[in-house]
Amino acid sequence: MVDVPLGGRCGPGFDAVGQAFAANFATGGEVGASVAVVVDGEVVVDLHGGWADRARTRPFGGDTLVNVYSVGKPFVALLALKLVDRGLIGLDQPIASVWPEFSAGGKETATVRHALCHRAGVPAIRSPLTDDDLREWDTMASAVAATRAWWAPGTRHAYHTNTYGHLVGEIVRRVTGALPGAGLAQVTGPLGADVWFGVRPRDLHRCADIVMDVGPLPVEAPVGGDDDAAMELASYFNPPGYSSMGVVNTEWWRTIQVPSTNGHGTALGVARIYAGLLEPGRLLSPGLLAEATRAQSTGYCPILGEPAVFGLGFTPTTPRRPFGPHPGSFGHFGTGGAVGFADPRTGVAFGYVMNQVIPRWQSSRNRALIDAVYRCVDLR
Repeated sequence: MVDVPLGGRCGPGFDAVGQAFAANFATGGEVGASVAVVVDGEVVVDLHGGWADRARTRPFGGDTLVNVYSVGKPFVALLALKLVDRGLIGLDQPIASVWPEFSAGGKETATVRHALCHRAGVPAIRSPLTDDDLREWDTMASAVAATRAWWAPGTRHAYHTNTYGHLVGEIVRRVTGALPGAGLAQVTGPLGADVWFGVRPRDLHRCADIVMDVGPLPVEAPVGGDDDAAMELASYFNPPGYSSMGVVNTEWWRTIQVPSTNGHGTALGVARIYAGLLEPGRLLSPGLLAEATRAQSTGYCPILGEPAVFGLGFTPTTPRRPFGPHPGSFGHFGTGGAVGFADPRTGVAFGYVMNQVIPRWQSSRNRALIDAVYRCVDLR
């Protein structure tokens, strides 16, 4: 028997997922996690287990919220895409048409499409910032707008690992007048999806501590230089806590909005958003969803250090970053192995979140769970 608390349920025919989940604790080094699977709108797996803290004193429950890192990127993109569906903004419309300040530094030709698929030219901020600045949305958005483009927008891509949330989120705010947390709540409320940009103070007690072992962190923002190496360093550490290191378990980090990096949610919450996307027309029109989930930009990414394929917020499944075995699946991985995705062929919507962050987007633990899901689906 696995000597950790495990709870939740597996529906008929999905016992293999429960076995893989338990094995992740027994032999895979899992600390605390949850996994959820929705098939054709029905919740067939909703499991949680382990511990919400490093000391292993607080059980990881079904309503435990955890920082999901880049799993949140498609959700802030979804807010912009919904505005496209409503005709309030166009994919090929210049960002500066709704955010005039963004035209500074050679970015006047950057479009909403460029922003959504990491081609806008601002994966890092050039001016030095502090973690006090990170707490202020206006300060961060203004810094993104003022940054001189690292390349001519639209001519290449680089993963906007942290700036993505302030870039896309500010486009949304300029159109709607509201920060992305409010827009996300309008999406998640009807879905019953427990996912947040900015945890409400009354929910802070539900947050799991991230368990992460990192080396020395910069105390000041690393800025200077104009090459890809300087861009990469600034993308992660300007401001120093932009990637969450050193601040991730603080209350202020959990309550601010950094949609690229600090979204918090449960596995079932993530899966329910993807299940909503699989319902034709519920969250996006079918045509726009198809556009958002196809490859929009391909090639080597200097931030990721490997070839990458980007859609519009979502990433399409690829051999390097697969969401199950079927073409047409789409989703996003997050630092440490969290992942959410949808598979239109099988009707599967999947969410997995955990609090032990290892320096990889894919792990043996999420792979074991995904493989188990498809063994079960193939037998249905």
